[in-house]
Amino acid sequence: MNNLNEITSYLQDVGNIVDEIDQNEIDKAIEILDEARKTSKNIFIIGNGGSASTATHLACDLNKYVSVNSEKRFRAFCLNDNIPLMSALVNDEGWDKVYSYQLENFMNSGDVLIAVSVHGGSGEDKAGIWSQNLLRGVKFVKENDGKVISLVGFDGGELKKISDASILVPKNSTPQVEGFHLIITHMICSILKNRLTND
Repeated sequence: MNNLNEITSYLQDVGNIVDEIDQNEIDKAIEILDEARKTSKNIFIIGNGGSASTATHLACDLNKYVSVNSEKRFRAFCLNDNIPLMSALVNDEGWDKVYSYQLENFMNSGDVLIAVSVHGGSGEDKAGIWSQNLLRGVKFVKENDGKVISLVGFDGGELKKISDASILVPKNSTPQVEGFHLIITHMICSILKNRLTND
């Protein structure tokens, strides 16, 4: 079986997406994150499914790759990493509160939340509307003097509308959106690391 046509098509989509991503939103996200670092604010990161692994990866990169040689380091926490806590919250409070409940415990004024979601809270399946737990967390942060960055795809959904900076991967494809979210987070971390190195 020859897969070259599909490979070519996928890679052409990659090039088209690169041209369509709003670089100004990436720039805004970088500035929000660097201000959080300078003022010792917490950065909380959340995601479901494949986006949960992106959230974990980003927290690791901010705390280690970016911060390793800096005196003023990032304070990044991924809220989907504590599986016993998440399962307890799902069992006792419901899936929709797994992030807002934690933010009620941990968030302070001026902290930042990064929400990673392919659909941004639009669309639904057997469990109902997607990513309502993320939206609930985002709304809590917005109501308590925090900043929100979102990484979204498809049309961006509700998250795009209510975020202070929203980086949209304009493609109706879960693999492309999730792949680009990793590219974007690596780029952001690389730029932040260069900034810290040159300060």
